[in-house]
Amino acid sequence: MKTIKKITRPPLREEIYNQLKQAIITLQLQPGERIKDTDFAEQFGTSRTPVREAFKRLETEGLVESLPGSLTRVTLLNEKEAKHAFPVVATLHSLAARLAIPLLDENHISLLEKYNLQLKRSLDEKDSLQAVLSDDLYHDVFIHASQNTEIPLALERVIPKIRRIEFAKFKTLEGHTSVQQHQDIIEACKQKDIERAASLVEENWLSLGRLLTGESL
Repeated sequence: MKTIKKITRPPLREEIYNQLKQAIITLQLQPGERIKDTDFAEQFGTSRTPVREAFKRLETEGLVESLPGSLTRVTLLNEKEAKHAFPVVATLHSLAARLAIPLLDENHISLLEKYNLQLKRSLDEKDSLQAVLSDDLYHDVFIHASQNTEIPLALERVIPKIRRIEFAKFKTLEGHTSVQQHQDIIEACKQKDIERAASLVEENWLSLGRLLTGESL
């Protein structure tokens, strides 16, 4: 049988989807902004088909909406959705920590400390993009170490609802103690205290939710 050349990069439609999703989450594409498939097809140098496919996927995720008159726009920020998403995200991340902690080694601990230091530096420099990236990398250590592939799949749908609010209200995070909370989690991990670490991870997300939505969760 003839050998088929291995694909070394994601398909174009996947790339377009990922770029549009990232632009919406980071507010490069503003809430309520009208978007046209023709504009992005020209920008990406492709036909309208993969752009339309991306729009459909983003619509099912609640990031894009179609309105009468063939109008497509980025959905408005929805704090109620974010409020509902935070407990789900907190529970999933807590589960990841619970599964991961027995499997953590010194390298995992070093990564947690590294990303938490990056988060502190980014917050000090008021660099929202790097701060969110550092926070994601920190929690991804638990997700990858958990070896449960269902957790990231479940998170993929709800995290954008949170991240858009986080970028929109980044200045609010100046009052959050996430860096210290992360350090407390690390100490619990070093002691292999699964219950404490899982509880701290859950509270880390819930406290962020309370700060951003102004409501108890």
